[in-house]
Amino acid sequence: MHSAVLLIEFGSIILGLGLLGRFAARFRLSPIPLYLLAGLAFGEGGLLPLGASEEFVATGAEIGVILLLLMLGLEYTASDLVSNLKTHYPSGLVDCALNALPGAAVALLLGWGPVAAVVLAGVTWISSSGVIAKVLGDLGRVGNRETPVILSVLVLEDLAMAVYLPIVTALVAGVGLMAGSVTLAIALGAAGLVLFLAVRYGRLISRFVSSDDPEKLLLVVLGLTILVAGVAQQLQVSAAVGAFLVGIALSGEVAEGAHTLLSPLRDLFAAVFFVFFGLHTDPSSVPPVLLPALGLAVLTALTKIATGYWAARRAGISVKGRWRAGGALVARGEFSIVIAGLAVSAGIEPSLGPLATAYVLILVVLGPLTARYTEPVASWWGRRREPRRPEPAPRAAEAEAPVAD
Repeated sequence: MHSAVLLIEFGSIILGLGLLGRFAARFRLSPIPLYLLAGLAFGEGGLLPLGASEEFVATGAEIGVILLLLMLGLEYTASDLVSNLKTHYPSGLVDCALNALPGAAVALLLGWGPVAAVVLAGVTWISSSGVIAKVLGDLGRVGNRETPVILSVLVLEDLAMAVYLPIVTALVAGVGLMAGSVTLAIALGAAGLVLFLAVRYGRLISRFVSSDDPEKLLLVVLGLTILVAGVAQQLQVSAAVGAFLVGIALSGEVAEGAHTLLSPLRDLFAAVFFVFFGLHTDPSSVPPVLLPALGLAVLTALTKIATGYWAARRAGISVKGRWRAGGALVARGEFSIVIAGLAVSAGIEPSLGPLATAYVLILVVLGPLTARYTEPVASWWGRRREPRRPEPAPRAAEAEAPVAD
């Protein structure tokens, strides 16, 4: 009976997602906000809570994030990654300063203390790689000139998580300096090892994975990606970083074949991820913290747009591309929820969890809209502010010419 209920619930979820996707496509919108609202309606405290399929959906959501980052990694080579990181690391510093400080300031103003300030700084700092990857694909911008700048900022954020998450874990747990240092050293070593293997032995990995049989290629690439992501997460490194670096390590025909085979799976599990996020948000916890969450969301949406604009300008991208880069970085998501969850589970501040949930929900819905409309709105505003050219004065001969009867 349990398996039958599981199939019915999960089948209904997939069918509903398909219908919502068709509805969004008709109006040329990203389906992500609709997926999230659907999860909110059928999650904890929603209209019709789901129970039997919750664990299965949770696993599918993790696979969705992994596949989204893998597919992003397949678009670029290891040399592209290294050159982008060397070129764009100042953008990462600006990103941290503009977007982490507002979260820390709000926590201190609310009287939550320094540990909560460090946690909320991470919540407001890190963009959602999963949401942004999906939006870039939906809008057909993966090949745009500003996309490598966006990806560089996201990769710098994800790699920074290898340092930040162990620090936050040690702070909320109240462990000693020695234990925290050991955790941080393991995380940095694991991230460095994966990156070294991807850059140095990428060709050997591609040769090992390569196969003329699509079935074998699919199984090997998918299995390797999930394995590396799991090992990375076990070592306190983001699973998303591990998946991204696997994609970076694969190149040539292997990358092209894997991209073709995995695209349908990515779309399926990415949709499940966004529904899962909504399923675990209790609607009744949102209203009490909605006002501060809304104010923080508006502020950090503007700082993210400024970050993307500055980074794209530094890379020599056109003005329209700068606005597109800024608008694409607004969405927050999976990392922000993970960071807030660490503090909530440790009992740091009861209001931090609902505030983070409301904040992320606002920006994960707003993010696809800013990605689509920031550049058109900025162009419209620029045209409005341009001074009108005065009408040319008539030439002297024309001014003195008699008017015919």
